[in-house]
Amino acid sequence: MTDQATRLHELLLGAEDISGFLDELVAATARSLTGLAGEVWCAILLVRPKRPATVASSDPRARALDEVQYDFGEGPCLTAAREDRLVYLTDTLEESRWPRYRAAAAEAGVRSALGVPLDLGGEAVAALDVYSDRPRAFDADSMEIVQRQAVALSTTMRLAVRMARHRDVETDLRAALTSRTSIDLAVGILMGRNHCSQQEAVEMLRHASNRRNTKLRDLADELVRSVGNGRAAATHFVD
Repeated sequence: MTDQATRLHELLLGAEDISGFLDELVAATARSLTGLAGEVWCAILLVRPKRPATVASSDPRARALDEVQYDFGEGPCLTAAREDRLVYLTDTLEESRWPRYRAAAAEAGVRSALGVPLDLGGEAVAALDVYSDRPRAFDADSMEIVQRQAVALSTTMRLAVRMARHRDVETDLRAALTSRTSIDLAVGILMGRNHCSQQEAVEMLRHASNRRNTKLRDLADELVRSVGNGRAAATHFVD
């Protein structure tokens, strides 16, 4: 195992979750560059349909600088993510691109910034954002460090995105199964009370749902609670 891989393995074992691991990784990137490129802060920007989000940062200042880009809809890191190319803002006091962002960044003490796209294999669009308090802070050596870290971060981010999607699917599935359990129990209660068929009980439930303008699962849960001493239906999952 290489030194880089060993370090990543140690970070992953020491982190409580994938978010903590990403924070540790961007913090390690910032530490490796600080001194070589002035004082450095890093963050990971994830492009989403409604608004981009910062999923990890080495310092609150990096997160705040990302938020400035989101507010203005412009900046080197957003450009890097959207256009899938390395973007270098050499000096916030001399650049002509992204005027609103550049002015805000300069006021916050940033003199240069680097946006490096992360290769997520089509899973999502993201970038590593690197900020420095020094103009023209990033030379060939520091850029090589950033790009090596971007490769490691890309692998971790792909895993994080897949895990998040898996959790979303699992949550939706559990919610659907729990809802189904409530409805099935409510139908059983109505069948017992009214000595009717399953189909007739389902129609009763639907009619009551429409009449009261209440979601079917909410009405079913209310009925189950009424006969269960206030307890909701429980769906048991085996992990």
